[in-house]
Amino acid sequence: MPYYELLTRPVPDPDRTLRYGPHPDQIIDIHEGSGGPLVILLHGGFWRAQHDRTHTRPMAAALAAEGYTVCVPEYRRVGHDGGGYPGTFDDVATAIDTLIATSGGEAPVLVGHSAGGHLALWYALRHRLPATSPWHAHPEIGGVVSLAGISDVTGAYTTHLGNSAAHNLLHNRPDHLNEVDPSRLLPYGDRPLILVHGSKDRVVPVEMSRHFAALTGTAELRELPDTGHFKLIDPLSRAWPTVLEAIASISRRPLLSMEPTSASPQK
Repeated sequence: MPYYELLTRPVPDPDRTLRYGPHPDQIIDIHEGSGGPLVILLHGGFWRAQHDRTHTRPMAAALAAEGYTVCVPEYRRVGHDGGGYPGTFDDVATAIDTLIATSGGEAPVLVGHSAGGHLALWYALRHRLPATSPWHAHPEIGGVVSLAGISDVTGAYTTHLGNSAAHNLLHNRPDHLNEVDPSRLLPYGDRPLILVHGSKDRVVPVEMSRHFAALTGTAELRELPDTGHFKLIDPLSRAWPTVLEAIASISRRPLLSMEPTSASPQK
């Protein structure tokens, strides 16, 4: 299975960590590049505690090798004390706010995979929340790359996607959807937004990104044929050049390489 292979692949440890709260998972791994643009990478796993940031380390290391400074926040998830609504959202907002505040004014590229794609989109849409919301803000970001993101949490809720993952996230409270569903917080705005999704995704259906792109009217959808869910975060896959180019186009940075980081790329 690609997910478990990503967990066991040898990769460098993060160069340092940054703590943004007292919980053991309120921490950010930092992979130093060569002074390149800041990328904040949000991992997926249906917002559940059993899936943490470690499966994104091959991707983070590959981006750092391209010169990016890559920050991978951990956050409380369903199964943790305080995880799910509202703690997961508190953590993501605080972690990214902390990184932006310490970045010297650099607007980062937010990259999120699966549930992390949802969280990246949600963070970018915080300006659309009511002014009375504790999460209301006007985040200074360069743009978003959503990789097989759960962009329609209402759809995930009504279809019980991922064994009712959205029910777990919201503690069976659909009245919270207006606060956390990117598809309900549009319009997105004028910052770049690229959606990358595989046509063979069996975890998050590609129709979700198609629908969200149509709702925005401005998002660029890059649909990859014969590509599954985890190939989008695998630097050894044939999907990797598309992912890398999407990040580079938002960061306005020349690519060092467009090739997969293996002589024998996987499908």
